[in-house]
Amino acid sequence: MNNILRKQFLAHVGQTSPSPMLVEVARAEGVFFYTPEGKRYFDLISGVSVSNVGHSNPKVVEAVCNQVRDYMHIMVYGEMVERPQVQYAERICSLLPSSLNSVYFLNSGAEAVEGALKLAKRYTGRGEIVSMRRAYHGSTHGSLSIMGAPEGEYYKSAFRPLLPGVTSIEFNDFDALDAINTRTACVIMEPVQGEAGVRIPAEGYLQAVRKRCDEVGALLIFDEIQTGLGRTGEMFALHKYGVVPDIVCVAKAFGGGMPLGGFISSREIMMSLTEDPVLGHISTFGGHPVCCAAGLAALQYIVDNNLVSQVEAKGALYENLLQSHPAVREIRRSGLLMAVELGSSDRLYAIMEMFKQEGILSDWFLFCDTAFRISPPLTISEEEIRESCDVILRCLDNLK
Repeated sequence: MNNILRKQFLAHVGQTSPSPMLVEVARAEGVFFYTPEGKRYFDLISGVSVSNVGHSNPKVVEAVCNQVRDYMHIMVYGEMVERPQVQYAERICSLLPSSLNSVYFLNSGAEAVEGALKLAKRYTGRGEIVSMRRAYHGSTHGSLSIMGAPEGEYYKSAFRPLLPGVTSIEFNDFDALDAINTRTACVIMEPVQGEAGVRIPAEGYLQAVRKRCDEVGALLIFDEIQTGLGRTGEMFALHKYGVVPDIVCVAKAFGGGMPLGGFISSREIMMSLTEDPVLGHISTFGGHPVCCAAGLAALQYIVDNNLVSQVEAKGALYENLLQSHPAVREIRRSGLLMAVELGSSDRLYAIMEMFKQEGILSDWFLFCDTAFRISPPLTISEEEIRESCDVILRCLDNLK
């Protein structure tokens, strides 16, 4: 590590925690990144489900370079006809249920959530929101407001007052659905809870939420920011679990490694942002042409190489190789999004240090500090899975 660069990082780059990893990145390719000294790391979290097509994917790099040569930012979002934006919107809608046919492009997942909440309020004329406990939707004021209690209170308490009219219910609790009523503008939820430690919906639960929303006239919002673009073994988790929301939020892998987010709904619902007031939602850089070109290229790579059809087998291989180790209490998984449960935060923190030394990049979950995350690029090969598991197993062997 360059000591001068390290000091500048700590002095001038806003910090998110008192203990950053401080691993300097020189380059990245496929499922690996490398330090300036040449140390190789397995990237087993894909920038938290961002790099689904691997680092420095040639198709994405080519699309970015080509678009940069044509034009970058021209005008605030929604005014000009920009080919990458239009083509990406059409392509992503072609892979979704027919009712999800209009995309509002933004820059991040949190922005997508903010826009979706505003859209639901504007369309329904209601002011209340139902969210799920242990849900994570971003760190802006609105998304922070819907972070589910009780664990979310740690992150929320220093920033109150937050958005009023928010009720949080327990994920997979059928009896709690009575909290969704005629004052509810929307229910927002992850179809698979990510930061809760990969919690899978109970049989029939998502269908029951959909039914309750329909009964009271509330909109259903799926946050597919982590699960979208193939992560769960279907292009979207809504396909895997057979429930169509009114709005779906996307980001992370949506940009192919570039910053891009969006919320997708029907044209009828989306058009409510165009009047009373006009410009009901505004973004300067939303749908940036370079980011849209990158996202479209990444999506096309996923489709052309049938990556989604390989996800379940790759996830199952990880599970089979790791689940029999005595230190592993449980593996919770949806496709290539998995939590390896160790049952103890002390053991988790210990193995994180071992991973850092042995060349594995993993992470824990905001609301589950007893399990480590595995969500590698969808391009990871069987050989790379086996090699990374050898390293993980060696670290597990050394746990006290």
